[in-house]
Amino acid sequence: MSAQTPDGTDDPPRRTPEEAEREARERLDALLAAAEEDGTDDVAAAPGGAGGTTGAGGAPGGTGDAEETGLRALLSSSLIAGPDPTVADELLEDDELDDDEADDDDLGVWAEDEASDEDDEAAGRARAGGGRPGSRGGRPATDDAARAAAVADAQAEEEVRQIYRDILTRAPEHDVQPSLDRVRDVLELLGDPQRAYPVIHLTGTNGKTSTARMIEQLLRERGLRTGRFTSPHLHTVRERIALDGEPIAPAAFVSTWAEVAPYIALVDERSQAAGGPRLSFFEVFTVMAYAAFADAPVDVAVVEVGMGGRWDATNVADGEVAVLTTVERDHERWLGHALTDIAGEKVGIIKDRATVVVAAQHEEVDGVVHTAAATHGARLLREGAELAVLDRQVGVGGQMVTLRTPAAVYEDVFVPLHGAHQARNALLALAAVEAFFGGGALDAGLVEQGFAGVSSPARLEVVRRSPTVLVDAAHNPAGVDALREAVEEAFDFHRLVGVVGVMADKDAEAILAGLEPFLAEVVVTRASTERAMDAEDLGEIARDVFGEDRVQVAEGLAEAIDLAAARAEADTSEVMTSTGVLVVGSVLLAAEARAMLRRG
Repeated sequence: MSAQTPDGTDDPPRRTPEEAEREARERLDALLAAAEEDGTDDVAAAPGGAGGTTGAGGAPGGTGDAEETGLRALLSSSLIAGPDPTVADELLEDDELDDDEADDDDLGVWAEDEASDEDDEAAGRARAGGGRPGSRGGRPATDDAARAAAVADAQAEEEVRQIYRDILTRAPEHDVQPSLDRVRDVLELLGDPQRAYPVIHLTGTNGKTSTARMIEQLLRERGLRTGRFTSPHLHTVRERIALDGEPIAPAAFVSTWAEVAPYIALVDERSQAAGGPRLSFFEVFTVMAYAAFADAPVDVAVVEVGMGGRWDATNVADGEVAVLTTVERDHERWLGHALTDIAGEKVGIIKDRATVVVAAQHEEVDGVVHTAAATHGARLLREGAELAVLDRQVGVGGQMVTLRTPAAVYEDVFVPLHGAHQARNALLALAAVEAFFGGGALDAGLVEQGFAGVSSPARLEVVRRSPTVLVDAAHNPAGVDALREAVEEAFDFHRLVGVVGVMADKDAEAILAGLEPFLAEVVVTRASTERAMDAEDLGEIARDVFGEDRVQVAEGLAEAIDLAAARAEADTSEVMTSTGVLVVGSVLLAAEARAMLRRG
């Protein structure tokens, strides 16, 4: 991917990730070797010679000093340029990090921002290795390198958080600007990375992320390197940019930002000089995703729109395959109130001669889709016509489905997700991957293995037992309808209590009305964001829907879950497996519940 610097000169050739890692490792080995020599000299000079040391790593006068010297040298070198070198102190103070799981019942340990989740992840990476007899300081030299690498990783994670805080100062992702010029200008300066690989582009109202993850899994099963761009994230912002099914590594996130930041600043300056805005939060992440995918490099990118389609920042790429999940009412403030208006925005991702995979739609939406496809000479593959779910049987941990595409019938495929809507998402994903490979049938074994490995966090996910706690990201009436059908089909609850929190711009009354038929009671709360509806205000709406004696209000999520669990088990005559708690209403609330109950 060629590029120019902001002053117009050519960038030097960019290192591959492998070259960068090799160089970093060589410099790291040199630093540790130098530190080990210094530590040996210290031992020799100590009173009593070797007998003057106290032995294991970290002890005064021993090889632990060499290790500490190496780590501190590492932090002071140009290999790491992070804002918080105290990370080294934290790792050096605790030689053997505690691997014990947190008590699921202790909801008080919940930290209320995603930084805590990233800290846990970095600490988990730091646990690699362990002492073996005869190794230096009780650990082999390779473990020292692993610990030093963990320090570097933690340092990069801190940089990720700082970058994220900086990007959050921009216009929020739901504030759509009706222009693609800013994103297009930055990407042009970067050499148009979005044209370095084919793109499968997804839009629709619900099911985009689940479908994207299924598409990605099938592509990876075929042996392709994949990039996936989805939103919002649950626990770390790095989830938005995934490489080969995993969130982008902290160091890669930081290096991608360093690569794109000068060009973003240049376009910001130009835009503001002309009276326009800076790039928004979502526009910046779109630029980063496309750049990271080119740098990896990936064989194919699976890209989910943020909102709408026509003016979505992702739409600077030309998707060879477009996927349109069911169009319902959501984000009406920005997309319009009529389904035809909303559909008109979403079909904006359809490009000339693309293949368009379409879920079953309302009749008025069908007309909009057909017109857009005809305008662009696109081929349509429609659920209910060319595509169908022929059979579906509920199974343990998911469902067995039989799917028909123009190329084949795939029988008895296990999908480890609940609900008819996930079977339909699987159908769309399968058709999209067939189309990507030219339209022929896929190997049956590949399809089985691909779907068997699918996961979709916070989509009717069991995060705790006794009582069962389910988490779902449904946040609009259509999503709640699909959720209700899935719960009633896959679970046998005698008493299910909801924990509900919604964003202020959502149709809270319609969401609660959809939940009322299958929830015995509801505890309303709020997610930790300014966009969330006040708990007391939501409680007033809930009382109108459920009745006064079926509604409780709790300001904090931990309190709400505790209260809901107590209410679910109020009837002690019921066995535990027949009672449960459902956390629902927003993606952020689902994310907080997952982290609180240690699934994040």
